[in-house]
Amino acid sequence: MPRSSSSARRSTAAASLSRRVLCLDDFEPLARARLPRALFEYIRGGAEDGSSVRANRQQFHRWAFLPATLRNTAERHTRVQLFDTEWAAPFGIAPMGGCGLAAYRADLAMAAAAARAQVPHVLSGASLVTLEKVIQVNPHTWFQAYLVPDPAGQTALLDRVAAAGYRTLVITTDVPVPGYREADLRNGYTSPLRPSAQLAFDALRHPRWLCGSFARTWAREGAPHFENFDARQRIPVLSRRAPTRSHRRDAMDWTHIERLRAVWPYRLVLKGLLDANDVTRARTLGADGVWISNHGGRQLDGAVTPLQVLAHCVAAAQGLPVICDSGFRRGSDILKALALGTDFVFIGRPMLYAVAAAGEAGVSHAIALLQAEMLRGLALLGARHCNEVAERVVPAT
Repeated sequence: MPRSSSSARRSTAAASLSRRVLCLDDFEPLARARLPRALFEYIRGGAEDGSSVRANRQQFHRWAFLPATLRNTAERHTRVQLFDTEWAAPFGIAPMGGCGLAAYRADLAMAAAAARAQVPHVLSGASLVTLEKVIQVNPHTWFQAYLVPDPAGQTALLDRVAAAGYRTLVITTDVPVPGYREADLRNGYTSPLRPSAQLAFDALRHPRWLCGSFARTWAREGAPHFENFDARQRIPVLSRRAPTRSHRRDAMDWTHIERLRAVWPYRLVLKGLLDANDVTRARTLGADGVWISNHGGRQLDGAVTPLQVLAHCVAAAQGLPVICDSGFRRGSDILKALALGTDFVFIGRPMLYAVAAAGEAGVSHAIALLQAEMLRGLALLGARHCNEVAERVVPAT
């Protein structure tokens, strides 16, 4: 398609979204209407009772802004430096597995939107598009992986990631075993998916998703697979056998991180930390950054929220970049986290809702909404840039 036609289509899509979607939460009902119930609930849900999912949103209500008035903020901006790169805003797209089930080539759409907006995108190791294809779309993409119990398998994966050109590796540390998600069991969602009458009926009731996402993927690229879990095999998304995608890593410890640090020559970020002692351990073992997260409430239900422990983790980091996620929906949420000491924020579910609802245009609109909210918030706080919001929050009564 000619560049002008592609640009025109993006402009038309953006105009339509700007009328219907005024905040990130507006993407959720659009995604709910488009996606089969089992898939939507897998994205939306959390572990057990969902208390951590709710707490992640409530954490922002515990803090109130303390604005300064009569400050000249006409030249404000959201640009920040993280590691060796200047980004257009202090937020990015978090790694999420199986995005290609929600929208056709969703990982590529998110990578492209992030590249255009100059914000980071993290590709999940559980993606359905090869990591080599994604980095061609966005050379600044980061790669997320889980520790692999098999040393040879881990080496093979790291070699593949490095050869593709990835220079930031994110290791998720907080899934020694999978969280217990009762809603997934009730809805028939497994990983890999086991075909059933329940899932088939659910899919038939959502023809736009069935034809526009699932069937389109199958017709153009063949049966979908988890492409990046293991460098030596592709794991099918659909299988009549019992689920074989293993998440068990409960025998792994810090010595595995130490060995990984010794062989990975580029930037290393450890994700899923909540204890300041773990932050200290990560720093002493040579991590380049730490990512404070309770996995969006999807693993240990009742875990503390990132903002509850952020100050202790920042102190333990001793200048090491601190990243956080879980529950962020507004530019004001990001500003509160920055004021409390984080360096960067990553957004998960809303970006997946956005790509499910409107593809790449949806993700671009979500990014633009957040950046506009941040710029507005900076002005109302009396700040010109993100470095001026430190201590601009106080505990809410």
